[in-house]
Amino acid sequence: MSLVSPSTEWTPSDAATRIAVPGRDDDKYSRGVLGVITGSAMYPGAAVLGVEAAAHTGVGMIRYTGGAKELVLQRRPEAVTADGRVQAWLLGSGMDHVERDPEPLVRALAQGVPAVLDGGALDLHDRASAPVVLTPHHGELARLLGAPRATVAEDPAGHARRAADDLGVTVLLKGHTTYAAGPGILLSASVAPTWLATAGAGDALAGILGALVATHSEQVAADPQELARLAATAAVLHGLAAGRASGGGPLTILGLAHALPATIAALLA
Repeated sequence: MSLVSPSTEWTPSDAATRIAVPGRDDDKYSRGVLGVITGSAMYPGAAVLGVEAAAHTGVGMIRYTGGAKELVLQRRPEAVTADGRVQAWLLGSGMDHVERDPEPLVRALAQGVPAVLDGGALDLHDRASAPVVLTPHHGELARLLGAPRATVAEDPAGHARRAADDLGVTVLLKGHTTYAAGPGILLSASVAPTWLATAGAGDALAGILGALVATHSEQVAADPQELARLAATAAVLHGLAAGRASGGGPLTILGLAHALPATIAALLA
């Protein structure tokens, strides 16, 4: 039995309303600065994929202060590795929640800006001083809720809603149909091709969402439901870019990231 009423489908037309198009007077700061602490010695590529996806989604600056700076700069030399002001954080992709160093993540969460919590940062939601969105897969959500994974898989919409209510956060529950749950709102997106079931897909999704949150930080502060809309938008962009990169066949996650600008242009058109 489902725990909640059916979700509302978030369409490409809906997603187009959440794309921040820069104006003539914008600069790199007004377009949004995304802080990123991701990657680890075991999974350094997660940092590269998240930064790559965020950069191709559209953001004024990316401040990467995680442990894979050399790899990130080799791929994206425009990334800034110095501390400074940010409008949002992306934390935890490619980290193990048992072996990570939590201190940099906790310091970021204390800065009073919204955050995307992925991978090894999911359990730090209660340390946040501003709204957060969690991006778990079924197994990670099961761990957070103390529920069997099979139970979550049987009713992902209901468990996304339960997690949002119980934890006081916004939840983007990943799957072929992805659910975004926040206070009084439950959205779904199901535009991704089945070829997207591949390593690194979640890291790219987190990067896309991080960029969207950084460019909409004021709206997130003003509207408790906005994080869910941005999360659903990230899922739509992720799925459409995957379809464009795939062309009906296999895809790579770097290929998905490279398809994001054309995907966004098509939505805006």
